[in-house]
Amino acid sequence: MAHDHPATRPANPRFSSGPCAKIPTFTLDKLSDAALGRSHRAKIGKEKLKAAIEGTREILGIPADYKIGIVPASDTGAVEMAMWSLLGARKATMVAWESFGSGWVTDVVKQLKIDAEVKTAGYGEIVDFAEVDFDTDVVFTWNGTTSGVRVPNGDKIPADRDGLTICDATSAAFAQDLPWDKLDVTTFSWQKVMGGEAAHGMLVLSPRAVERLESYTPSWPMPKIFRLTKGGKLIEGVFVGETINTPSMLAVEDYLVALDWARSVGGLKGLQARADANAKVLWDFCDEHDWIENLAIDPATRSNTSVCLKFTDARIKDGAAFAKAIAKKLDDYNAAYDIGAYRDAPAGLRVWCGATVEASDVEKLTLWLKWAFETEIAAQTETA
Repeated sequence: MAHDHPATRPANPRFSSGPCAKIPTFTLDKLSDAALGRSHRAKIGKEKLKAAIEGTREILGIPADYKIGIVPASDTGAVEMAMWSLLGARKATMVAWESFGSGWVTDVVKQLKIDAEVKTAGYGEIVDFAEVDFDTDVVFTWNGTTSGVRVPNGDKIPADRDGLTICDATSAAFAQDLPWDKLDVTTFSWQKVMGGEAAHGMLVLSPRAVERLESYTPSWPMPKIFRLTKGGKLIEGVFVGETINTPSMLAVEDYLVALDWARSVGGLKGLQARADANAKVLWDFCDEHDWIENLAIDPATRSNTSVCLKFTDARIKDGAAFAKAIAKKLDDYNAAYDIGAYRDAPAGLRVWCGATVEASDVEKLTLWLKWAFETEIAAQTETA
């Protein structure tokens, strides 16, 4: 029989991969300076939105000549805006190795009907960027949130490419190194690594992307919410805080508080170190137990934010049912919330290890994982 459950639970059992855990110091009182009931077009609203943009630039080290905008509909809205506004000028290459990347393939191939080559890899693997033609416009995720596989670096993206690179970096920004000179469009949301509130996306444009916007007009109708140019010129206001639609000033305040916390832990390097330490706890746990593995096959591509795990014990008869039972048990005991694998991904678990999570909580989680595994295996043996 399995032993009793561990004596202590994670202080914060929130390991969801989005929206993610709030910053460790979060309290509602920290939002007391929010510009509630004020227009985002008023001086105070514009100042806070601009502070969010420039704080992002500061912490991520985004070049001064890159444009940063706050856009609607989270990371999804930012990616869609980029694809609908920029693609179609030349052939595209769609690179996908997990469900969100596959979703962008559907948009480009079936909705926009752009001439595109599609390169895919299975869950746990990644497409070899050496085989990608960067003279085409290339769309890819940096970190596969649903597969736990990330691009190890930008070395295989040529500096002298003719095409644009459009990168969905929502679970990578603030936790992984993004080579800005290799990325023409980068998107992410507040709700991932920074633990911000949902529905606000960030759109980062290189000078090459701006040049494309001002020299190319897509053949399809452009919804108002996607429009980044007017009269053939970039709408500069979008990139200084004049948002396309009304943002939540409460969410803006929350993001500003998170940026302040990021500064307090050492900025980008501090955020990365926290995520690395969190992920290492799980990586080491997998190395020490032969019944669980990282879904990412190559250690060089393992994500330090969305760590995806699979059960490998030969005694498990139904992998999907077993993984769901583990996730439910941990949820029922308030030891870990929302760690089931994404619906399109292989059966297993997905544990968020971004910077807002504490390594001590991940350590406690591993004790509960071991207990839950042993309990479920014992129950399965008894009913066999």
